[in-house]
Amino acid sequence: MIAKLGGPLGSPSLAATTAQFRNRLPTQFRRALPIYVVAVCLILVIFNLNLFHSSVRAPLGRPSVSAQNAPKVRSEFPRKIWQEWKVNPLQFEGRDLNTARTWLAKNPDYRYEVLTDANDMGYVEFHYGPDGFNRPDIVSFYREVKAAIVKADLLRYLVMYAEGGLYADIDVEALKPLSKFIPERYDEKDIDMVIGVEIDEPDWKDHPILGPKSRSFCQWTFMCKPQLPVMMRLVEQIMSWLNGVAKEQNVPLAEVDLDFDQIISGTGPSAFTQAIMAEMELHKESPNSKVTWDLFHDLDESKVVSRVLVLTVEAFAAGQGHSHSGNHDARAALVKHHYHASNWPSRHPRYSHPAYGEVERCNWEDECVKTWDRNVEAFSKMSEEEKQKILDQKQREREEKEEKKKAEEEQKKKDREDAEKRKKEAAEAAEAERKKMEEDEKRKKEEAAETAAQQKPQDLAAQASKGAEGNNSKKSGWFS
Repeated sequence: MIAKLGGPLGSPSLAATTAQFRNRLPTQFRRALPIYVVAVCLILVIFNLNLFHSSVRAPLGRPSVSAQNAPKVRSEFPRKIWQEWKVNPLQFEGRDLNTARTWLAKNPDYRYEVLTDANDMGYVEFHYGPDGFNRPDIVSFYREVKAAIVKADLLRYLVMYAEGGLYADIDVEALKPLSKFIPERYDEKDIDMVIGVEIDEPDWKDHPILGPKSRSFCQWTFMCKPQLPVMMRLVEQIMSWLNGVAKEQNVPLAEVDLDFDQIISGTGPSAFTQAIMAEMELHKESPNSKVTWDLFHDLDESKVVSRVLVLTVEAFAAGQGHSHSGNHDARAALVKHHYHASNWPSRHPRYSHPAYGEVERCNWEDECVKTWDRNVEAFSKMSEEEKQKILDQKQREREEKEEKKKAEEEQKKKDREDAEKRKKEAAEAAEAERKKMEEDEKRKKEEAAETAAQQKPQDLAAQASKGAEGNNSKKSGWFS
């Protein structure tokens, strides 16, 4: 038996079998066999390297998320209300506190959260870092951007992608509960977003300044289900756009200089609207149809387009004075925007003509815009001397207006001071009268006490005299 195991293959019979099998292989295959073995080994090495790099990028094995591989959307809207502000709710001013309370009062069964300047970066790092959606490019981008309004726009999109729910600016008041945001005729499972028309002035779509802003959805209030591809696409578009602007200006992201129109079109309502319209077009039901603003112009009742519920202008943007937005007493009005937190244009100014100022001051009033256009066109055709005359005239008008405004403010201030003085004098007079009355009352009490003190000995003497007379009368009776 030991002899049988002594062969190199452990068994003479096994060796014979192996030799027989080798003799059956073609000669060419036997010659190429080492090459095949080397190729298989290379493939295994490359495969293992890819696994190693993947584990380095995502320690928990979670792939990075983009608009192309977004997870499946849930069937119901999360019961969450999101707002952003500089400070936390415990430090809110009265006006902000009052508007915030309306959301809680109307929706007591919803979670309410405010992201602030102190915790926004932590939120982005948590949800978009390695343990979240694994998008280090988004985390880095958000950290580098310094323009407050850009971060505010970007953050609402990031929050809506990560968790969904309802977003509302801090100066937006809830008029009705969220249960009213989706009309009863719709099934919540068939809707991924709820938005409303903000500006519906398509007649000015070709205007050089007003055109890009003439048709837009509202993004100071909207609802989302989490992880909608449109939100991620919007975030990625903003990143691409702003990186391009930084490159054009040859500055880092933190130093990019943006005007009003760039904010509106790059991160604000226009960017929001374009992203949603593109998503609607991507998922339209009929390949022969085209999604255009005509679907939403003069919208008199809500409609669903590509799983996006679009509400009428009264819903989120009532009381604007344009776009037939009606007022906040309308049955369709769901929120009221107070605009007291909308001071960002002071840091990103609108275009202002040197002679005729901002066309936005017309607030979409047709004749006002046409007059502005005519004046600007006429100005462009003037000689330099004529232009200077117009500018000098407008400067004088502005100075006169400023002086008049200053005089009115001074008069108001004087009126307030006079009113305060009269109020103070009246209060002092009332206080003096009160003190006088107190002194008179005190004096009367003192006089009464003094009179009583003087009267007491006399009363005692009278009582003693009366007692003595009584005793004498008893002694002079018939018994005596």
